[in-house]
Amino acid sequence: MRIVLDTNVIVSALLKPESVPGRALAAVWEKGATVLYDGRVADEYREVLGRKKFASIDRAAIARFFAALQAHGEALRSVPPCADAMNDEDDRIFVEVAIAGRADAIVTGNLRDFTAARTYEIHPPAALLALLERRPPRAH
Repeated sequence: MRIVLDTNVIVSALLKPESVPGRALAAVWEKGATVLYDGRVADEYREVLGRKKFASIDRAAIARFFAALQAHGEALRSVPPCADAMNDEDDRIFVEVAIAGRADAIVTGNLRDFTAARTYEIHPPAALLALLERRPPRAH
């Protein structure tokens, strides 16, 4: 499964690893889903996770997240712009990565922000978790 993770899912997962987003993120790595991203998405993750209001997130957990992203994700080098109308312009980068990387889904806690015509699905973390729980673990 090829997915794009919205920043709100990452923040929620790292704030509360036992939450649905936290369990979904753990399942992403365990079950072998591919997280698609580009430099803009990685920069967004870093910028948001570095905000003062998220200082309670364990820095080691953030480092582990980025290590897993690099090891098990797919960094896209060329992502063409998408001219689709967006409810939230800040989410355009996730849509562009999803289209360029032929994602199966964008995973977000803000479903209503992603209403443009699309070739991918939008899933809340709970739906992703349910899908991944049916998959066998990644072969190591």
